[in-house]
Amino acid sequence: MQTDIKVTYDNTLKYLVEQYPEDFIRYLLASEATDIQILKTELNQEPIRADSITFLQTANQILHLEFQTLPASTPPLPLRMLDYWVRLYRQYNCDIEQVVIFLKPTTSEAVFVDQFTARNTTHHYRIIRIWEQDPESLLLSPGLLPLATLARTDSPQNLLQQVAVQVSMIEEEATKQSISVCTQLLAGLVFEPELIRQFLRREDMRESSIYQEILEEGLQEGRQRGIEQGIEQGIEQGIEQGRQSELRLVIRLLTRRLGSINSQLQSRLQELSLAQLENLGEVLLDFATEADLMNWLNTIES
Repeated sequence: MQTDIKVTYDNTLKYLVEQYPEDFIRYLLASEATDIQILKTELNQEPIRADSITFLQTANQILHLEFQTLPASTPPLPLRMLDYWVRLYRQYNCDIEQVVIFLKPTTSEAVFVDQFTARNTTHHYRIIRIWEQDPESLLLSPGLLPLATLARTDSPQNLLQQVAVQVSMIEEEATKQSISVCTQLLAGLVFEPELIRQFLRREDMRESSIYQEILEEGLQEGRQRGIEQGIEQGIEQGIEQGRQSELRLVIRLLTRRLGSINSQLQSRLQELSLAQLENLGEVLLDFATEADLMNWLNTIES
């Protein structure tokens, strides 16, 4: 289920980069570009698919972006970035700027790793932890407004309201609707649905063909069924189905790690939010006994 949720956010961001490449180039490369070509994201040899590859023809440069909701990756992200770079350089033989954008706050050390290192080989790339970024530069461009909801702030609700105001000021109706949909999807990483609904039109989700395209591209049947029910009966139900699937996965992993989980602990696991279950999925491999699990639960409940 984590993979399915990640695909939804990845497809949202791929859509934004393809539709608004100038906004991302201005933000990440601090340059203006009009001669832009969107390249195939499936690279040669044994196919792997990058998140976004943009070619700046005058500068003879490629901007390669990868978006990560969680730092966990198979194979590990540093090795993936090296693999992408080698394939891109072999295919296009030009300068390549690689940027990994982490979307969801985490204390994992993996979000600070910006290179692959092995014997005789070192490869560097840029890391952006979006929750540390000043939202002001993201609020300036329509294509970056959805990312602004994840940026640094002392008042998340005010930031969400500010983004919603900027979305409402977009003059072209189709563009406004598409940006609203993307904003609601990405805001779901850090905001509760009720708060998002206060500032952004839920009708945009139902009316937009972009929403359907984002969901359909790569979503597995189970997650798609949950989201479709969310559209029909309220997005909260879709999120709850995602939480239940994540719960089942976490319990399976814990059972493999620790053996059978007693009913009291299972009841406590049932009360965890989707975000808490995802965090548990990151740390449970460090557990050796049920006491470790109990201590972790006590920590988040204190």
